[in-house]
Amino acid sequence: MSRGAWLSVGAVFAVFLLAWKGIVVVTGLRPFILPPPETVASRFVGAWTDGTIAPHLATTLVEVALGFAVGAGLALVVGYALARSAVVERLLSPYLVAAQATPILALAPLFALWFGSGLLGKVVICALIVFFPVAVATMVGIRSVDARLLELGRSLRATRRQILTTLEIPAALPNILGGMRVGVTLAVVGAIVGEWAGADRGLGVLINLARGSLFDTPLMFATLLTIALVGIALYLVVVAIERRFVGVR
Repeated sequence: MSRGAWLSVGAVFAVFLLAWKGIVVVTGLRPFILPPPETVASRFVGAWTDGTIAPHLATTLVEVALGFAVGAGLALVVGYALARSAVVERLLSPYLVAAQATPILALAPLFALWFGSGLLGKVVICALIVFFPVAVATMVGIRSVDARLLELGRSLRATRRQILTTLEIPAALPNILGGMRVGVTLAVVGAIVGEWAGADRGLGVLINLARGSLFDTPLMFATLLTIALVGIALYLVVVAIERRFVGVR
């Protein structure tokens, strides 16, 4: 982003902090209900320096990375099949829509029962929540490839692989990466939901501990801030990849 854009983001964030502080002062809410921003900032720094957040963050990042890789990888294959085969679309579309319409919060306890409270269950939940937006984006991107380019490739006797790698994927890449922007942030949501359903470590577990046994509301806010920063960072990684390969500003 340009310098002006960064200044605008900073100004909005400053207004948000002032409004937050104003609500605390005007309403007189106790810190265990709504801590002031300086208390959250202090707890955030303290939780990082004393090692409270780091091990939970590492666990969540592993879940997000594996879940996104599995979900996006499968979505690319299925999305291409949906775009190029009417039979596949007819057979799979109802089930994909039904799976997407089912709340992940309702499925998480079931996956925890099936796969246990370890890594596998969290990866499955992340992959499932990532799959649909990336698959749809891939399908739309492949279908939007100019038919004249495909005809040109065939007239030049290009192989199926050459058409895929030199025509279809480059043309569909903006849509695919757009779907991945959404998918990578949803992967964070999936990991947290999976940890709520059953886990012994992770940022979702830390939220439950801060809210329950520790009764540490500032720590809960600090953990939420960490989750938000993780989502922003992963989103920016996809944006950087998009700029590198697509040239989008």
